[in-house]
Amino acid sequence: MADQEQDATTAAQTPPADDALGYEHARDALLEVVRQLENGGTSLEESLALWERGEQLAKVCQRWLDGARERLDAALAAEEGAPPRG
Repeated sequence: MADQEQDATTAAQTPPADDALGYEHARDALLEVVRQLENGGTSLEESLALWERGEQLAKVCQRWLDGARERLDAALAAEEGAPPRG
């Protein structure tokens, strides 16, 4: 019975698919993972699961940042190639 309750709790806390996360959501979730790890009091298994989740979230954040950098670079390149205004 306790296992079923634990499974239900875990299922309720399952995060959305990484591809569906926006940057701010992923960043906030990563900050929460870090906070939980820093507070301690978790089992080794829980700590490993948190660390793995943190790694996933960090990759999501990095993809968003890389995409933003590409967009900025493209915009700057387009502006440099554009004729002067005025």
